[in-house]
Amino acid sequence: MKHLVDIDEQALSDARGRLGTVTIKDTVNAALRLVAQDEHHAARVDEALTVLAGLELTDEERQAAWS
Repeated sequence: MKHLVDIDEQALSDARGRLGTVTIKDTVNAALRLVAQDEHHAARVDEALTVLAGLELTDEERQAAWS
């Protein structure tokens, strides 16, 4: 689908450099995928930490987990 948007040229240039993209389309799509992936990853980390926080571990189990 096509969208007409105003784009910050400096931000586009910076993103191209960091993402290694050439076209506007590739840069925008790569940036969107990266942000979506980060959000998904952050949600999974939050879920895992919630599970871990609810566990009742012995001192030995806790120590082994950090070893």
